Amino acid sequence: MTTSNTMTRRQVGRVAIAAGMAAATGSALAQAWPSKTIRIVYPYAGGGVGDAIFRLLEQGLEQRFKQAFFIENKAGAGGNIGTGDVVRAAPDGHTFLLAPTGNYSVNQHLFKLGYDPLAQLDPVVALADAPLLVVVSPGVTATSLKQLSDQVRANGSRFNYGSPGAGSPSHLAGASFSLMHGNAVEHISFRGTAPMTQSMLANEVQMAFPTLLAVGAQVKAGKLRPLAVLSKQRIPELPDVPTAAEAGFPDLLFGNWWVLSAPKGTDPAVINRVSTEIRQLMADPEIKRKLVDMGQVPLAYGPTETAAFMRAESTKYKTLIERSGIRLDPQ
Repeated sequence: MTTSNTMTRRQVGRVAIAAGMAAATGSALAQAWPSKTIRIVYPYAGGGVGDAIFRLLEQGLEQRFKQAFFIENKAGAGGNIGTGDVVRAAPDGHTFLLAPTGNYSVNQHLFKLGYDPLAQLDPVVALADAPLLVVVSPGVTATSLKQLSDQVRANGSRFNYGSPGAGSPSHLAGASFSLMHGNAVEHISFRGTAPMTQSMLANEVQMAFPTLLAVGAQVKAGKLRPLAVLSKQRIPELPDVPTAAEAGFPDLLFGNWWVLSAPKGTDPAVINRVSTEIRQLMADPEIKRKLVDMGQVPLAYGPTETAAFMRAESTKYKTLIERSGIRLDPQ
């Protein structure tokens, strides 16, 4: 009995020493970091929304970390190439991914990626979300989402909806609306927002589910009519436009959000420090104002909250894709 107790105490001691060494090693790593330029992979062409969001934070981050940050545009395959690059990168705290909804919670349900972004990336911070809208073309007489729904139920074959690309949040929001109406509304995919908008102005497309940033000029000019915003709250730019929930469609909750993440295995101390510094920067009223001017709702979620948010979004999109029968990859 005495020997057994002694061995137990020795084992406990070894575990405590090992834990202390690990903590010290992690602390030393965090203190030595960053030791070189920090790479932010943006998996799209330069000049996009995510690029603009990061530019608001770049100077402040460089001042706080005393190190250069640079965005590497690694476009292709709907952002999957750049995302995969970060998945395979060394988890040394010098490479991060800045990507939207699709690359974290959608594409794995549509494509054979060869990786799982939720399992192989560690979330750092959810930056911002651009709520989607329901907008209709000039030829549509509905002035509310309820009226539009009634018209679709009465004659769904007359209606279609456009999106800036198959698999985009706008496509999936439209698919959700169509599913509510027996999959009666046909999807028309365009190569970007501009051609989709032109087709709407020509009454070739009856409705779409874009961000305000994408169609704000046409909405302001009265050429496209917003019927609802697909967020939990109304947005300041369109105070008279109800949320979909207020209009009787609580399940229409869609946005295009942006998250910064790191390769799996990155030191938690590094992740927490980057997250904290970014969230402190985002508390600046001027940065908040600029985000709102870009059609974004500031989020500033920490790592744990961001992970839960992305998992919930992934489950939502997986269910929607399965129920809608959407297929983009050859089966």
